[in-house]
Amino acid sequence: MKANRRSFIKKAALGTTGLTLGATGVSFSASSYRRIIGSNERINMSVIGVRGQGFGHLRRWSSMAKEDNVYVKTICDVDENLWAERVKVVSEIQEEAPGTEFDMRKVFEDPDVDAVSIAAPNHWHALATIWAVQAGKDVYVEKPSSHNVFEGRKMIEAARKYDRIVQVGFQNRSIENVRKAMQFLHNGGIGDVYMAKGLCYKPRDSFGIAPDSEPPKGLHYDMWLGPAPMRPYNVKKGHYNWHWHWDTGNGDIGNQGPHQFDIARWGLNKNEHPVKVSSSGGYYKYSPQECSQETANTQSAVLEYADGKILQFEVRGLYTAGEAPMDIKIGNLFYGTEGWLELDGSTWKTYMGRDNEPGPSSDYAADGPDEVVGYLAAPGGGGHYANFIAAIRSGNREDLTCDIEEGHYSTVLPLLSNISYRMGRNLSFDGQKEKFVDDMEADKMLTREYRDPYVVEEQV
Repeated sequence: MKANRRSFIKKAALGTTGLTLGATGVSFSASSYRRIIGSNERINMSVIGVRGQGFGHLRRWSSMAKEDNVYVKTICDVDENLWAERVKVVSEIQEEAPGTEFDMRKVFEDPDVDAVSIAAPNHWHALATIWAVQAGKDVYVEKPSSHNVFEGRKMIEAARKYDRIVQVGFQNRSIENVRKAMQFLHNGGIGDVYMAKGLCYKPRDSFGIAPDSEPPKGLHYDMWLGPAPMRPYNVKKGHYNWHWHWDTGNGDIGNQGPHQFDIARWGLNKNEHPVKVSSSGGYYKYSPQECSQETANTQSAVLEYADGKILQFEVRGLYTAGEAPMDIKIGNLFYGTEGWLELDGSTWKTYMGRDNEPGPSSDYAADGPDEVVGYLAAPGGGGHYANFIAAIRSGNREDLTCDIEEGHYSTVLPLLSNISYRMGRNLSFDGQKEKFVDDMEADKMLTREYRDPYVVEEQV
């Protein structure tokens, strides 16, 4: 009876206003509505894209069934070959079998789906989010929030217009010890923080090359490409390898990198775009005859804010040691006028003065939230997924630790870095306009040409 009641409530709230998504011809009886979901009421999720990170999403949401009344209602992926195993795993965890679908638009049409979790490739993040909020769904979308800058702005506009909760998957925002480290920095723990550095030292070997071929049976390839240009199917440009090709991915600076960009910007306490960006690097060791990768495996970026503060970032995909006393390879360093801080996962240490005297650390912060003045726990407890659910239940986007606008500011950083890298020159950026300064050539890379019917429209 609960499902029938849910359908009745939603249909009554939606009324008869029709909404058509772009050129798809798919109409929803939806515009914008806000129904507050009570603390004990069931929340039905759909996960879109369930191969890698999305498989993790499935396990996390379904594990919340018994205690939090959150269930996976639909598994959505364009590769039907994944369905059987994913259905089996989710059914075992939540003791209720989910449905399956290859076309996300069918999920958005379902009035019993409350929210969607998007872990499709980067080039799908924006359009899937926009379609979802237009259909009245709340959204958890993986990082980077968008494949280009234009898309990110449209995501914010859509989230606000349709009054939806949209969380970006920057999970560090909900980790207690990371939140304490950021509060420590913001409280002047190492003085005025003037520079932050993000590290992405992740080994990446060649994945090889292969001739173009027919898509495997069960893969809806046109829909997999979606907003990207049509191209022949190639196994080396598909599952996971899409990260290393510009039409679908953003390289490691836009794969692992966004997490550390986000922490770096957070530590600098910057809720604005940088005004200058410079990035250089290359794809070293492997030739085009050995690997089809287009993105860099070694890349450095420097972004400067209006007040002169600096955010550095470095990708090393070949052979390297880590940095700082903790030998950090995936993490952050912060430099202040009184000392510096290293952060590896949720462990952090500080060093003060010219002699690097040990200062406060995550061990000190673990004594309790009162030990870090001004520290606020993430609403919902239990991490980033629980925080999203808490915000859905409250109907208040202020409860999110990483609302879409917050996620956009961090996502733009690797996107700008990649534009500078691909243009081969330094760039100046106008953050208010989200355009480069007197540079029409660079501006073209802030968006893309979309392929019907997979279009991110100017008006959302």
